[in-house]
Amino acid sequence: MLPNKEGQHVPQATFKTRQNDKWVDVTSAELFDGKTVVVFSLPGAYTPTCSLTHLPRFNELATTLKAHGVDDVLCISVNDAFVMNEWGQTQEAENIRFIPDGNGEFTKGMGLLVDKSNLGFGKRSWRYSMLVKNGIIEKMFIEPEKEGDPFEVSDADTMLKYIAPEAKAPDPITVFTKPGCPFCAKARSLLREAGLRYEEISLGNGISTRTLYAVAGAGTTPQVFAGGRKIGGSEELEAWLARRMP
Repeated sequence: MLPNKEGQHVPQATFKTRQNDKWVDVTSAELFDGKTVVVFSLPGAYTPTCSLTHLPRFNELATTLKAHGVDDVLCISVNDAFVMNEWGQTQEAENIRFIPDGNGEFTKGMGLLVDKSNLGFGKRSWRYSMLVKNGIIEKMFIEPEKEGDPFEVSDADTMLKYIAPEAKAPDPITVFTKPGCPFCAKARSLLREAGLRYEEISLGNGISTRTLYAVAGAGTTPQVFAGGRKIGGSEELEAWLARRMP
């Protein structure tokens, strides 16, 4: 049975990170002491569930988590620093701090280092998330021991619900754009200024104006959607953002 270490101190480990093309040792104490930290740990960078769901949603909700008392959101995986840094850049996950546990030192201390040799992975982390306050593990969400790669409880929404049950997760935002469109640039700028993440779908990459019209009922860009609901162009987006202000 996988161990639940709630109430215990996080393992002491030294992480070999790469910062500005230099090796920098980072310790558990530096990451956790005097802070409230959310950790999510996963089997490996670039793997499907990790890249498509686990990491992106934590990146989306990181700002909301921090608004409710979290200082840092860490992604820990048994990968080296080069892989973790490149994965973070590829995913554009600027709200997450990537921690390489290349030797599995921290994960072994958590009791969650598992053998994935049947997949050619060697030793990897079991999937879990946890809330750590001043180095003490307050809450853990450990995936059930099933075949494959279960992903049922260690997600970002479950963590947010635990930390702030009344908090409303931000709606996922999609923006249809066209290269060289000044109104699209304005929409992107408005969303960035509001601190909102968004998915951008650019016309010309297999997406035609006809497709956009079928989806949005309009062929002009940008067309912005939030939570599956159409907002419209840049002016409608500006008005929508103004209504959201406290």
